[in-house]
Amino acid sequence: MTIPGKSKSILVIEDDATLNRLIVDQLKRLGHEARGVSSLEKADEAVKTQEPDLIMLDLRLPDSTGTGDIGRLSRICPVIILTAFGSVEQAVQTVQAGAADFLIKPVSPGRLELAVTRALETADMRRKIEILETQVKGRPGNRMIGESAAFVRIREMIGLVAPAETTVLIEGESGVGKELVAEAIHEGSARADGPLITIDCTTLQENLLESELFGHERGAFTGADRKKEGLIEAAAGGTLFLDEIGEISPSIQAKLLRVLETGRYRRLGGTRDLAANVRFVAATNRELADWAKKGKFREDLYYRLTAFVISVPTLKERREDILPIARHFVETRAFQRNLRKQFSPAAEKALTGYAWPGNIRELRNVVERGLLMSSNATTIAPEHLSLPRASRGEESAFTLSFERTPNLEELKSAYYRRILEGSKASKSDVARIMGISERSIYRILKDENPEI
Repeated sequence: MTIPGKSKSILVIEDDATLNRLIVDQLKRLGHEARGVSSLEKADEAVKTQEPDLIMLDLRLPDSTGTGDIGRLSRICPVIILTAFGSVEQAVQTVQAGAADFLIKPVSPGRLELAVTRALETADMRRKIEILETQVKGRPGNRMIGESAAFVRIREMIGLVAPAETTVLIEGESGVGKELVAEAIHEGSARADGPLITIDCTTLQENLLESELFGHERGAFTGADRKKEGLIEAAAGGTLFLDEIGEISPSIQAKLLRVLETGRYRRLGGTRDLAANVRFVAATNRELADWAKKGKFREDLYYRLTAFVISVPTLKERREDILPIARHFVETRAFQRNLRKQFSPAAEKALTGYAWPGNIRELRNVVERGLLMSSNATTIAPEHLSLPRASRGEESAFTLSFERTPNLEELKSAYYRRILEGSKASKSDVARIMGISERSIYRILKDENPEI
């Protein structure tokens, strides 16, 4: 039965023409693209034009005998051996040489289908594992892009604190990449083989956050029908990253302070102390020092968290990194979509000229939009990015004319109107450029035209 999206390219290398044709026909009935050749020489020519997903190889061919070519072919794709002279010893030899499976001719349709399916699924699984391992091992180094002086300093600080067990507080605006810094600290620590678990303190209500963090005993509250381990337990031997820690309630602040001071905690509803074998890394986009002075955040917890502070600069403060980061996003997404794209010089000028209030997160979204809007074009132009006109480095000077000397309100209204008329950006973008609210934009328009 053909399974949509599961079709694979299979090369059958068999010098028995009848058997070759039978195997190819059966593979086609299973929904695969199959091709048959009668010698290793012809197989090498076929591989040059279309790399197969699986090879079925007769162990005895006119130009090849034994297991010598299995290793070479298995570097291309999985290889299933076909032979009429099977033995346990020979099967072991072929598997040691790199074969995925070993079939004795004549092969029943059911046995053939099972062997092919298993070999292809195993190959797919290995590819997925390799991708995941590459992503995990290379995550901080590959995703932390930048060579500006400000960012080099961040790397140096990460290198200093990562090997220690010190609690770290990462400060910075939303979207600057605080989570990447936390990942880099974890990967550079002695706990790198342990888990890195992130909890966003803004997404859960107080009671849910407490249960998630510390866990709960059975019967601790309505609906707690079984014991649940918290994230502190789940992160044992690793790192717990508390994102936006400034949002947690005073009661959870007190419990967290106890963990940091004593290394002990209790599950919600529990009576027994548990050891916290975890390193804490926290992040905030707030000025926690001011919050602590105003009584909105515990001072004693603040001092515990600030044993080592890393302040991540905004994208505007590291403009030299804008294009390398943008190009990295393009390369990553283009690879996933099998596209090769680059920015035009005008687009690069627009990117470096923009203030990036949303920092790296906004840059990633703009690049994603540029990739989509440029469709099949190989170059991403300024219009594909949809940035406000004033951010593109274009000529923005203009003249305002009045029949008499205007007062301040008339001058402001004329200026806003001129900006709105000359911009292709949305009203919200224009409002951000001019430093006023979007509601003010609509009020100006309504004053100019009461029918709006």
